[in-house]
Amino acid sequence: MAAITVVSVMSLASVSAASTVPAGAAPIPGGGGSEPAAVSIVPAGVTPTPGRGSEPAAASVVPAGVAPTPGGGGSEPPPESPLPPGAKTFGSSVKLAALKRHLGMLQAIADANGGNRAAATPGYDASLAYVAGKLRAAGYRVTSQEFKISFFRETAPPVLERKRPSVKTYRPGTDFRTMTYSGSGKVTAPVQGVDLVPPSAGAPESTSGCEASDFSTFVRGNIALIQRGACSFQTKAEQAETAGASGVIIFNDGRVVRGAADRKGLLGGSLNTSAVHIPVVGTDFATGEELAAAGTTATLAVDAENVPDRRTRNLIAESRWGDPDRVVMLGAHLDSVVAGPGINDNGSGTAGILETALAAKSLRTKNRLRFAFWGGEELGLLGSKYYVAALPPAERAKIKVYLNFDMIASPNHVFGIYDGDSSGTAVGATPPAGSGQIEKLFQAYFTAVGEPYQDAEFSGRSDYGPFIAIGIPSGGLFTGAESIKTADEAQKFGGTAGVAYDKCYHQACDTTANINDRALEVNGGAIATAAFVYAYADNLPRDSNSPGDPGGPEGPGKGAVTPGKAGTGAGGLEPGHGHEHEHGGLLG
Repeated sequence: MAAITVVSVMSLASVSAASTVPAGAAPIPGGGGSEPAAVSIVPAGVTPTPGRGSEPAAASVVPAGVAPTPGGGGSEPPPESPLPPGAKTFGSSVKLAALKRHLGMLQAIADANGGNRAAATPGYDASLAYVAGKLRAAGYRVTSQEFKISFFRETAPPVLERKRPSVKTYRPGTDFRTMTYSGSGKVTAPVQGVDLVPPSAGAPESTSGCEASDFSTFVRGNIALIQRGACSFQTKAEQAETAGASGVIIFNDGRVVRGAADRKGLLGGSLNTSAVHIPVVGTDFATGEELAAAGTTATLAVDAENVPDRRTRNLIAESRWGDPDRVVMLGAHLDSVVAGPGINDNGSGTAGILETALAAKSLRTKNRLRFAFWGGEELGLLGSKYYVAALPPAERAKIKVYLNFDMIASPNHVFGIYDGDSSGTAVGATPPAGSGQIEKLFQAYFTAVGEPYQDAEFSGRSDYGPFIAIGIPSGGLFTGAESIKTADEAQKFGGTAGVAYDKCYHQACDTTANINDRALEVNGGAIATAAFVYAYADNLPRDSNSPGDPGGPEGPGKGAVTPGKAGTGAGGLEPGHGHEHEHGGLLG
């Protein structure tokens, strides 16, 4: 998920002029100057969930029954060692019932606000206020960070229909999906392939549509059919429009690089800006292959609204304990798509880090805990990109590890751990040194609780992307999006082969009924366990940035990402995203 262009940004702004930050306690760098107001947490008629409202007791060091690690935390365990004392116990303190209460609140907020919690909408603002209220009551320093975005939504269902050689109507959300920031329009025209390459095992990515020369024989007015790969969707669409295309269809490239379903499923993404004025959609490989047949004519229609200069916010909460120069940061995006309430994507990740923060409210940690709830992720990682860009170098250096949680309770789930040591992926970028340690920690947790796991592609297509781009070791969990579960995965994790990990991905049916309780519970424990380990660790992942670290060989500038061609391995997205979500793949 590639470099994101924020349409415009503004200086940090707080929600309320009345700050509740104690005298002498500086707000977190890059955040707003005051805490969000405690009013209007949820819409009228929505009852907040009970509990966790008290300030931390000064005498309480760890929750009852949790033993601190020796010497205030001790060093992070080597991969082959058990988790340190207290870590698994603290992880088990995050209960399924509490996680589901948060999801119920987010569902109620969406129901009261037009069915979604999309960035720059009332549903998002109410979600942010709910989270802020919980964290403020638990004693955290809570600040907000405001920025401008270009808001995108579809105003009518898109259309893709083959007219010749035979009629076939393709299904939105199943066979094709509108790219975020697509232009609007309706056209019926011949479909012309652009530098298409038949997929084969081990073949390099297609460069279809990446260069002007690819369109040297393109007939103006035709619909351009382009393969995923090698450059951003934005580049492909702009090149096509310049060549006179009346519409663009970008299809998954069909290569098999990790499993039978890989690079064949439905492709979604973002153009990152609203500079393209023709309809642009993504499709699965089978649809693209059908449309590539000689003599094909199709109708393509997109009706969408691009609104510049809408405002939305990130929410940042920081503990009052621990070394402020050694920050352990956890993040999850708070926004949904416009189409639905986003309870798995990403209410699940939100609930996971929120409940972890509440459970950790009384921990007198060695290192400083910071929790981020990102806005604008569904429009292209806008919140996390803005946050990282706003941090001065000295503040960036304080962040020793970043953990990201996006879709952790998919109904047909697998347990995916971001592949921080690149042992099972080839995504065209070297993860920052130290990322492999994070992967090993999560592996140790899953082993300890008796659950299987597998690698998840670590390509930068969620909010960890901006962090790995500046060399911050990162990791996290992912249970799958729109891609199809394989037979091997079904045998390993249960569930149904041949069905998407999340069949309600980016749809109105992504409700509380779209959650796998076991995945939510296990991953909630994993989040809390990792937070505990790093909160007390003497040695954090960024401390060991050196050649030979499990995060991969040292890149330019210690621990920096080494990009290949823009978007390599990222579905045509430059290193950073482009989601609507095109989440990273899962690896067997």
